This record gives sequence, structure tokens and C-alpha cells, in this order.
Amino acid sequence: MSDQIYQAPIVRRATPNFRVIAMIVASAMLMENIDATVLATALPTMARDFGVSAPAMSIALTSYLLSLAIFIPASGRMADSFGSRTVFRSAIAVFVVGSILCALAPTLSFLVLARLLQGIGGAMMMPVGRLVLMRSVDRKDMVSAMSWLLVPALIGPIVGPPLGGFIVTYLDWRWIFYINVPIGIIGMIFVSIYIDEVKGKASGPFDTIGFILSGVSLGSLLFGFEMSSHEGEGAFSIFLIALGLLFGIAYLRHARKHPSPIMDFSLMKVPSFGTSVIAGSLTRITQGAQPFLLPLLFQIGFGLSAAAAGQIIIATALGALAMKPMAKFVFRRLGFRRSLILNGILGTIGYGLCAAFRPDWPMPLVFIVLVLSAFFLSFQFTAYNTIAYDEISKERMSSATSFYTTFQQLMLSLGICIGALALHGSMAFNGAETPALGDFSAAFVVVTIISITATFWNLRFSPTAGEEITGYKAKQTKGAVAKG
Repeated sequence: MSDQIYQAPIVRRATPNFRVIAMIVASAMLMENIDATVLATALPTMARDFGVSAPAMSIALTSYLLSLAIFIPASGRMADSFGSRTVFRSAIAVFVVGSILCALAPTLSFLVLARLLQGIGGAMMMPVGRLVLMRSVDRKDMVSAMSWLLVPALIGPIVGPPLGGFIVTYLDWRWIFYINVPIGIIGMIFVSIYIDEVKGKASGPFDTIGFILSGVSLGSLLFGFEMSSHEGEGAFSIFLIALGLLFGIAYLRHARKHPSPIMDFSLMKVPSFGTSVIAGSLTRITQGAQPFLLPLLFQIGFGLSAAAAGQIIIATALGALAMKPMAKFVFRRLGFRRSLILNGILGTIGYGLCAAFRPDWPMPLVFIVLVLSAFFLSFQFTAYNTIAYDEISKERMSSATSFYTTFQQLMLSLGICIGALALHGSMAFNGAETPALGDFSAAFVVVTIISITATFWNLRFSPTAGEEITGYKAKQTKGAVAKG
């Protein structure tokens, strides 16, 4: 009786305005994305306060990645067992507590432990936030909701560095973590008011062995990809990647025998989901490489200051925002398949133009190219994030969101790895110690070639994929009737 009285009014209030739910989830993710990128800017200052070398501070970043890798696969099962609202709200609370502890950290060791705790909250926020949106939004509003949800992933890495520079210059690095507190508290209040509690059906016992195997595998891979972008860490990163692949193979063998594996690879047999994971992964390599390569190009290749480079890169955030009102209209006119094919080619060409950037280019032209490339990338990821769940049943939605988020995070890190390897490989080929403009061009070309291969997978989408979401087929049928 008490459950009925508690749930009914919340469902009625939350359902009509999908934008409120999308913005609640997006705000939590923006907090997380900005936190990670702001911290990278503050590491040298933090190193001085802790009395350690700047390279030693990289563990503050990698410890968070390690926590993400271990706990993301378990997020779907947690949401099924305890309810998506409870887990999402708790994830924000854990992230906020971790942030407070990070701000109070007296030593580097304490900071690392606090970052691990913060990572547990972050690992639950990403996939469960997406799950909350899937369960709360009508299918006809899914494209618009996903457009809002994608913005933090694209804006976070862009806004983070200049914000970090401002905080370190005019405030104290501890404010990087304190600013999460009011955002998190407001987020928890809005989650309690607007988001419904939904639990899934447990399909079997918790996969403890799979949790360990996947955690070691994903943690090693993410850690290895991250370390590959650091000078002198090549051998260690290769060891970690090899370890991750070994445990990954062990997990796949285990998953075939377990009734409810922590990561359900049978989801890849669902046509729209499997194709979206593969095509989206290839494209996300570009998204991962871009925030790594562009600042280096503008600072080292063009000789600009960090502040000037940051101002130019803001163009990518503007492009991502400009996409939001356009997505639903384009999908309704062209459908998902044609939109993904055409936009994928245009987006890849736009990103490939970065390889041609030179200091004598007019800066407004560089800015326009970055706005357009970000526009197309943002559009593409909105499509992938939406169509992936077109054929997923409600019972498998939690498993699908944790699976998809795991691969998303892995591919973003792999993008940094491939961008760094391509840059260093070109430098080694040319016998240079400092990257030249040609080395950056080579790196951009490599990630662009990888991204264009997603077109072959986009061709595999059904022409009618996502018709219920976009209304594409309904529009065509209506036109046909009118002509008759």
C-alpha cells in the first residue's frame, strides 16, 4: 500500500517532460566529465603541494580509470537489484563524498584512495544514468533526449582545461572537487522528485568470477591505453594491454558457461545493438584522439599559448551544441541508416581536414572547420546512442546500457592510445624528438582512416531501423497515401 502511494505521483510528474530527466542525467555526467579533464590541468600544482614529481601525479587519473573499468560492468545488475533511481542517486552521493575526500586529501596516497571511491560513483552514474533515461522517456522523444545526453561527453573535455587553468590560477586546486558538492546535492534532490524507481528481474546468480575477470581485463586495458600516451611508458603499457587481452579471453570462455554473465556478449547478436557497438566504437576512436591531438597541435605545432589553444578548441563545444535541434528533423527525413552513412562520411572528411591545418591558415577558417567536424561527430553519436536500443527488450535494457558504456569508455581511451602511437611513430620515422606539423598530420590521417571504416558497418543497418523512434516510415507512408 505504501509503495503505491509513493510511486504513483512521481511517475505522473516525471513522464510529461522528458527534457527534465535528460538534463538531470546530463548534468551528473557533465560534472563527471569536467572533473576528470579539469584535474589534468591542475596536476603540476598538486604535485608541488604533495611534494612529489608531476609524472607521479598521473596515478590520480589512472586510479579513477581503474575504478571505472572494474565497476561499470556491474552497474546494470545493481540497477536491477536495487532500482535505477536508488542506484543513480547513490552514485551521485558516492561521487560527491569522494570529491570531498579528494579536496581534503593531505597526501597523494589519500588522494588515490579518494579517487578510487569517486570512480565507483562515476562507474554507476554513466550507465545507470543512461538506463534511467531509457526507462523514463517515450520512444518518440528518444532522439531529442539522447541529443541532450551527448553534450556532456563532448563539452567536458573542452571546457575542463580552461576551467582548470582558471581554478589553479585564481583559486586553489581543491575547488576542483568542492564545486561538485552543490551540483551533486541539487542532482540528488531532482532525482528524488522526477525519476521513477524501476527494478529489473534478476536472471541468475551474480557473476563473481566474471566480475573479477572483466575488472582485471578492462582495468589493464584502460590503464595500458592511458599509459601509452606518456613518455617512456611504452613497455609497461604493452604489458598491461597484453594482460588485459589475456584476462579478456579468459572472461569470454567463462561467459559462455555462466547463465547470467556480468557482460552479456549475446547482446551483440541483436542487429541494431551489435552494429551500433562496432560502428560506434570505430568512430569513438576519433572522438578519443581529438582532445589529445588538437591542444598539442595548436601549442607545439602552431606555437600558441595554452589559453589561446583552449579558446580555439571551444569551437568543438559550439558544434556539439548546434547539432541538438537538428538531429530529430534529419532522422525524420532520412531515417537512421541513410543519416549514419551520409553523416559518417561528412564527419570523417571534416575531421580529416585537421590534418591540413597550418599556422598560415586564417584562424576563423580553422574555427569553422572545428565547429563543423564537432557538429557531425555529435550527430553521429546521437544516432548510435539511440539506435543501439531500438531492438532491446526492457528485460535486457540494464545489461545493454552497462555493456554499451563499457565499450564506449574503452574506445575513448583507445583513441588516445592510437593518436599517441601514430604521433610517436611518425616522429620515430622522421627521426625527430619534437613533433612537427607533418607528424600531427600523420596522426590525424590514421584516426580518420579508422573512423571511415565505420561506413561499412553503417551499411548493415536495416533501412527501417528506428522507424518507431523517428517516425520516418510513418511520414513516407502518409506521402504515398496522399499521392494515391
